[in-house]
Amino acid sequence: MSEEEIKAAEFEVDRARSRLLATLHELSGQFQPHRLIQEVWETAKDKGADLAEDAVDAVRARPLAATGVVAAITMFLAREPLMDLAGKVVGRKKGKPPNRSKKAEKEKTETTQ
Repeated sequence: MSEEEIKAAEFEVDRARSRLLATLHELSGQFQPHRLIQEVWETAKDKGADLAEDAVDAVRARPLAATGVVAAITMFLAREPLMDLAGKVVGRKKGKPPNRSKKAEKEKTETTQ
């Protein structure tokens, strides 16, 4: 190898090294935690917006079905208070007094004695 070929090879090595370092610097910037978190947040926001838009479209397409689903979920979540209310309504119709607390029963018996 001649001296010129060696210098050209060294120059090419330096150029390849600087390209490699620039690429590594760019990649290290992309893999910083705050950038990764920002990218995940943006993706989640986009997916959430898409889901909300799809839900609105589904409700517009079938409003009665959507109302029924919401009503069923509400009744499921409020089943205990609804059952208590139904028990009180049925108890009154049969002539039974509504359920009272023990304290109220005790006060009632004390006043009648």
